[in-house]
Amino acid sequence: MKIRYSKLLPIITFLSDLIILNISIQCAHSLVFNYFSNEISSSVFLLLVNMAWISIASLTRNYVIHRPLVLSNSINRILSSLIYHLLTVLGVVYFFKLYEVSRWEIFFTYSLFLGLIIFQRASIFFILDYIRKKGYNRKHVILIGDKTIADRLIRSFSKHPEYGYYFTAFISEEQIQNLSEQTFLNELFDKKPDEIFVCYKNMPPSLLQNLVDGGDQNKIKIKFVSDLFLSNNFASVINYDNLPVIQLTSKPEIALKVIFFKRTFDIMFSSFVMIIGSPAFLLLTIITKFTSKGPAFYRQERIGRDHKPFHIYKFRSMFVNAEAMGPQLSSDDDPRITKWGKIMRKSRLDELPQFWNVIKGDMSIVGPRPERQFFIEQLIIKSPNYKKLFSLKPGLTSMGQVNYGYAENVDQMCDRVRYDLVYLKNMSLNSDLSIIFKTVQVMVQLKGK
Repeated sequence: MKIRYSKLLPIITFLSDLIILNISIQCAHSLVFNYFSNEISSSVFLLLVNMAWISIASLTRNYVIHRPLVLSNSINRILSSLIYHLLTVLGVVYFFKLYEVSRWEIFFTYSLFLGLIIFQRASIFFILDYIRKKGYNRKHVILIGDKTIADRLIRSFSKHPEYGYYFTAFISEEQIQNLSEQTFLNELFDKKPDEIFVCYKNMPPSLLQNLVDGGDQNKIKIKFVSDLFLSNNFASVINYDNLPVIQLTSKPEIALKVIFFKRTFDIMFSSFVMIIGSPAFLLLTIITKFTSKGPAFYRQERIGRDHKPFHIYKFRSMFVNAEAMGPQLSSDDDPRITKWGKIMRKSRLDELPQFWNVIKGDMSIVGPRPERQFFIEQLIIKSPNYKKLFSLKPGLTSMGQVNYGYAENVDQMCDRVRYDLVYLKNMSLNSDLSIIFKTVQVMVQLKGK
């Protein structure tokens, strides 16, 4: 694929989004037969839905796929557009008193549309990733400035061929100083790169301004590379009038829309599970109650977001007074665990009552597992980065839980923390869904450790 062909990608994505939307409407129509009332023609509603999507997509530009390829960012933009679209459609339906529009039809339409469009974006990302690793669809880049910074950038990008960047030339500060400013700029833009990465520690203001102006005139992106090197920190650029300022933090700033989507998903998913699974909850309660003495449910204090304590709920898997000797972590052959408790722990069924914690707002579906203060104090000593996890709500399941399992000692807890720190850096709806699917797989295969 030539680079010029990539200009067609937004158009193709935009049109395919429209096609998927209409397929979703027709499929939902086949599921719910009374979608359109006698007073509303299908063509009118189809026109409303399509015009609303075209308008919102044009405003949000959700069909534009940016480099580097980050699927979660694309999905977040899609979710934002989907909510705006739904509110627009419902607003028009309410304003014109079109109450006959089936709520089930709308539910099936948007659910199917979301699923199909996520699959479509994932497929596009997979194809782009593949062809860029093969050396196609690349942007030609010129580096100018400090060699140390440039070498660091080249090493970083060499690990990610899916970004699709190809460095064609490097012009050092010494070479630039040997040329007049105008001669340098003419030679630079004559090379017609797609992007120019400026790796300067200190750049003359006049050269900087002319470089930016030349980039605008020649439609070449100008990007500035800082000489800062961040390990576990995160950076964002804030513009104060004409002064760009780099803000550093030890933890990523979670966008409000991500928090909103995550909380909405938590409530909807937990409510669905508790309603649909109520017979299973009742059965588990009865079995737990009659297989060993004691209550069916177990309550214990854990530490949540911002160090706030809360009570976590579980189906009891241990004998009563199992921790009479003080806080202890369980093991595979722990004599405190009942026979039925071993089955529940293998299938993670003992964790199901925590859906109530999720609805209450103490927990999220996906997030670092909550611990007791007794073990947190030991964890922070051995793994200080554990403190970063308190910026998130604890989860019913986690990346550490599905990839590592239950920990039998503090050292194993530290190993599990590494997975949760990776989740903190890459938190998205896509990663949440992936963790949920892996959790279901663990439950079905009885591989809970």
